Amino acid sequence: MSREAHLINLGIVDYREALELQQQIAAEVAEGSAPDTVLFLEHPPTITLGRRTEKGEVHVPDGADVAIVEVNRGGKSTFHGPGQLVCYPILDLTRHGEDVKRYCRDLEEALIRTVATFGVEATRIDGLTGVWLESPPRKIASIGIHLSKWISTHGYALNVDLDPAPFTEWITACGLDGFAFTSLARELERPISVDDVRPAAAHALAEVFGLTLSELSASPALTT
Repeated sequence: MSREAHLINLGIVDYREALELQQQIAAEVAEGSAPDTVLFLEHPPTITLGRRTEKGEVHVPDGADVAIVEVNRGGKSTFHGPGQLVCYPILDLTRHGEDVKRYCRDLEEALIRTVATFGVEATRIDGLTGVWLESPPRKIASIGIHLSKWISTHGYALNVDLDPAPFTEWITACGLDGFAFTSLARELERPISVDDVRPAAAHALAEVFGLTLSELSASPALTT
C-alpha cells in the first residue's frame, strides 16, 4: 500500500542550513505532525566529514573555495557541489522495515533505477558503499545516512553534471584511494541537468519505498 509523503525541491542550499531543516522536519516526522518527507537540493562546494573519516583523507589545496563541515552521518568524506542531485529522505523507518541494511539497499536500488532511466547501467559492488558503474569501477553516487529512533536523515548524492576532480584532488573520497568517480553527463557524453534527473529520482524513490509524493513549495528563505 502506498503511503502519502511530501516532496520539497529546494534548489541550491547551504549545507548547514539544509542540515537544520532536516533536523526540524525529522522532529516533526517523529512526533507525527509531518509525514515522511523527501528533500531534493544541491549544495555549494562543500566537503563533509562523516563519523568514520580518517586523518589524511582531506588534502584541500590552499585557496580552494570550499566549505568543510563535520557531520553525524555514517561513512567518510565526500564532496558536494552544484550539478549533483542530493536527496535527503526523512522517513520513519518503523513504517519501512526497521532494517538499516535494507534501507541502504533500497536507497541504492532507487539510484540504480534513476540512472537506468537514462540508459546507464549501475550496480552495487560487494564491500563498497554507494552505486557504481563497471568496468572499470567508477562511482557515480554516494550514500551516507543517520538514524535517530528510526527517523532517517542525510541520504544520497548523485553526480549528474559536475567535475569529479575534487573527489580525488581535494579528498580521498569515501576513503577510497585509487578509485575513479564519474557523472551522468560524462557517461552519456552530453550535458544533463539536475532538473532533468529529479523527476526520475522522485519516481524511483516512490516506487522503492511505496510512497505517493505530493510536492510542496520550498521556503524562499532557504533557496538561492
